[in-house]
Amino acid sequence: MQHRKMEADVKSQEETLEEWCRTLLQAFELEGVEVDVDEVLSLAGVAAHSVVRPAAPLTTFIAGFAAGMVAGSGQASDSVSMHAAMDLARKLSKEYPEPGIGAE
Repeated sequence: MQHRKMEADVKSQEETLEEWCRTLLQAFELEGVEVDVDEVLSLAGVAAHSVVRPAAPLTTFIAGFAAGMVAGSGQASDSVSMHAAMDLARKLSKEYPEPGIGAE
């Protein structure tokens, strides 16, 4: 029975995130923008584990801002801009030096 409750909690969290995403998109008048919530959370996880935990929201914010600037200037579509920004942020996060390396 406990296992079912945990599954329901996870599903509820996913549903809540999707609903929250739609709410934010509507509030910012971005209803037509597709957001891959799992991909954003994955990027946040990479940043949190590769850099430091607080890097997660900072990384996703900056990647999103960069994607918006590129898409807004007409250089690329929303989808291409978002994927490129998240790919670059993920790459940089993974390459970020471990604490203490290079500091002398």
